Amino acid sequence: QVQLVEFGGGLVQPGGSLRLSCATSRNVFTIYKMAWYRQVSGQQRELVAQMINGGTTNYADAVKGRFTISGDNARNTNHTIYLRMNNLKPEDTAVYSCNAQEVITRETRYSEIWGQGTLVAVSS
Repeated sequence: QVQLVEFGGGLVQPGGSLRLSCATSRNVFTIYKMAWYRQVSGQQRELVAQMINGGTTNYADAVKGRFTISGDNARNTNHTIYLRMNNLKPEDTAVYSCNAQEVITRETRYSEIWGQGTLVAVSS
């Protein structure tokens, strides 16, 4: 079974930076899309940034120019994506979750996998 393991959340002051990491728990052949979502309690989960086929990236308007998604996704390795967050604002406070779609391993295919979520709190 493949899981997504996240690291890097925490408390940071406005204007500060954090880097989130998300790694697969075992080797996979390919992943079509990896993404970061965030959710504030009582609100809908929203897409923050995504990387498709290890190349094309897209960002929510609210984070463009401040957040950068990148990844290590060589075939048949543990795939990892990162979210570098600069100039953080209080409105960025949320639980950030990693998502992977169309995960292919030696044994099977997973249509979608979610990480457990990590809290990012931006406050002075």
